[in-house]
Formats: sequence, C-alpha cells, structure tokens
Amino acid sequence: MSTPKQSAVSSPSGPGPGSGPSSSGLFWRFWWAASISGAGSAMTAVALPLVAVTLLDASALQVTLLAAAGQAAWLFLGLPAGVIVRRCPLRGLQVALDLVRMAAIGSVPVAWWLGHLGYPHLVLVALVTSSATVLFDIGSSTFLPAVVDKAELNARNSLMSGTEAVTMTGGPSLSGLLVQLFGPVGVLAVDAVSYLASAVTLRTLPERRPEPQPPTRPTQLIREGWNFVVRHPVVRSCMIWATAANFVTAGLVALTPLYLVRVAHVSAGVVGVMLAMEGVGGLIGSAFATRLARRVGTARTMIVAGFAGGLLTLLTPLTTGLGTIYFYAVGYSAFACGVVMGSIVARTHRQTESPADLLSRVMATVRFVSWGALPLGAAGSGLLAAAVGLRPALVVFCAGSLLPPLILLLSPVARRRDLGDPRDN
Repeated sequence: MSTPKQSAVSSPSGPGPGSGPSSSGLFWRFWWAASISGAGSAMTAVALPLVAVTLLDASALQVTLLAAAGQAAWLFLGLPAGVIVRRCPLRGLQVALDLVRMAAIGSVPVAWWLGHLGYPHLVLVALVTSSATVLFDIGSSTFLPAVVDKAELNARNSLMSGTEAVTMTGGPSLSGLLVQLFGPVGVLAVDAVSYLASAVTLRTLPERRPEPQPPTRPTQLIREGWNFVVRHPVVRSCMIWATAANFVTAGLVALTPLYLVRVAHVSAGVVGVMLAMEGVGGLIGSAFATRLARRVGTARTMIVAGFAGGLLTLLTPLTTGLGTIYFYAVGYSAFACGVVMGSIVARTHRQTESPADLLSRVMATVRFVSWGALPLGAAGSGLLAAAVGLRPALVVFCAGSLLPPLILLLSPVARRRDLGDPRDN
C-alpha cells in the first residue's frame, strides 16, 4: 500500500520515531512495565485454574469455562476497543487498566482469607481482568509504532515477543514452585503486586494524547477499520490464520492443567513447568523469526513454521505420566514456536501496512475476530472433554494445530515470498 505512515499517537512534547535516546528510553520503560505485568500474568495462568481445581474442586467443564471467561471480553469489547484507545490519553488509560487488574486479582486472596471465595467470584475476576486486558493490549499495540522507526519495528516486535516468551517460561515455572510453597492463592497476591509495579512504571512515561479528530460516529470508525481488514487480501488471510491458531491454543491451554493433574497424575510443580514450555517455544520462535523471515520470506516463514510446529504437537497426547512428560514438553513448545513466529511477522505487516489513523482500529478488528476465538476454544475443549474424555479431546485439539498453516496454504499468502509483496509471485 502507498498510504503515508505517521505516528498513531502524538504529544506536543513527546518523542517520536527516530528521535534518538529519548525515544529509546521511552521504549525501554514501556518494555519494563510490560515485562513486570507479563510475568505476574504468566504466574496466574497456573494459579487461577489450580485454585478452581484444588481448592474449589471444580469440574472439567467449570475449569475450561473459567479459562473462557478470561478471554471473553474480546467478543464484546474487541471492536469498540480500537475507538476507545483512539480517543483516550494512552498513559492514563494504561495506568488505570493496570490498577483495575490489580484490584480484581487481589480480591481473590482477600476473599479466600476471609472464607468467602467461590467459583462465581473466580469467573467475575476473569471477566474483569479480561476486559481490562483487551483495552491494555490494543493500547500497547498502537504505542510501539509511535516510538520505533519502521526499519526497527520487526526487531522490536521480536524483542517484545521474546520477552513475553521469557516471562511465559519463567512465570509458570516459578508459579509452580510458589504454589507448592504458598498455595495458588498466594501466587495471585504476587500477581496483584506486579500490576501495581507496572502502573507505577507506566506513570513515569510522558502522556501521549491522540491527535484531534473531527466528530465521527463510533460505528463509522469501527466500520472503517473493519473494511480495511476484510478488503486487504494479506491482512484478512493472516486474521483467519490467527483465529484458527488462537482457537487451538485456547483449547490446549484449558486442557493442560486438567490433563496433567487428572490423567498424567503429576504435581503442581510439573504443571507449571509444562505450561512454561509454551514460553520456551515462544522464546525460540521470537529468536529466529526475524532471521528466518529475511532468509526465506515472511509469508513462507508463517507456513513452514506452522506445519513444523503442528506436526510435533501431535506428540503431546502420548504423555501418560511423569516418565513420558517429555512428549508434552516437545509438542506444547513446538506449537507455540510456530504460532509466535507467524504472529511476529503478521503483526509487523499490519503495523507497517495500516494507515496511522486506522492502526488502532485495524488491530482491534483483527483481535476482535482472532482473539474472540480464545473463549470459544477454551469452552469447546471443555464441552468436548465432558463428552468424550480428556485424552480424546486433547488428541482432537492437537490435530487441529495443522489447520492454521493449511489456511495460509489455501490463501493469497501462499503465492508470496513476503507478506508485503505488491503482487503474487
């Protein structure tokens, strides 16, 4: 596309892309805040379902529905999120959302210590944090292109994904250890503190206010973002790929603690390590995504990495106990590796291809559709497990890991070397 690109957000006194050390310092402070918050959230990924499984004796369906509630906001807030972020001061919004998540997560330890914690409370907490996370993530996605030069964007996205992978690796492992020592409720208290630390760090950033815009109806703004995505052959294809990948991912994440505890009969510490393998795979993917994309092309990277990761994912259901846990480790990390590599190049393409004024709405549209699949995948895995059992349900979702690259193979992406090629090759 030939549309000129400019910062998605601006501030009269704030640094912009290419502004030297100030721009770099701004990025690193934002990176630090995201890392603190991400580490705590990764720990909660282990602790919250374990609260339901071990303390409230929740059923398989209840646990997977809890996972679905943790992503449900993408279904009702995903599209308006782009408009909300576009109209709000970015720093103030991000700080407020961190504080909301701190209060929601912190309410679980308080309710437990007072003897009033129940399953509905966990679902409500998951819904509140899900809503805050939707707005926070959309805001974050519009921040990066505003402070990073276009030439550095892919590398910065790789760094952000790599950091996320590290927190996803260390967070669950640490969480498993802390669960053994202090119980899952104690881990949630640590996560609440992490959101507070993130808010304090973000508060040190300069405010970045949106540029003045003519009065426009929210529905028209949403429609503009939607139309750009569905009419763009590559952005649309990548959105469908991401939707399928997220559906499978959510199902695997929801089934993992249940399968490992009730079928493989491993400890909470091992559950934490296995959930951390998603981070290991993501770290590998983020480390090699940029160099592989330069060598073979961004479009081909998505397809090759997707099929390689999907085939190895088929090893996962071979896990029957601690002695065969390596099958789960390899399969779980391989799928994450393929998805992260595809996500990095697809996200960079969206950020560089979208007009600046449309960026937040384009990101919101893509995430509304693709991340809206997360609660559906989690709920679907629970319904399937209730109908046929945990192992058959896991087999189905592992086989489904081959669907995302197959979608790309049947799309315009397959005829390109790079996603940004002006014409099919």
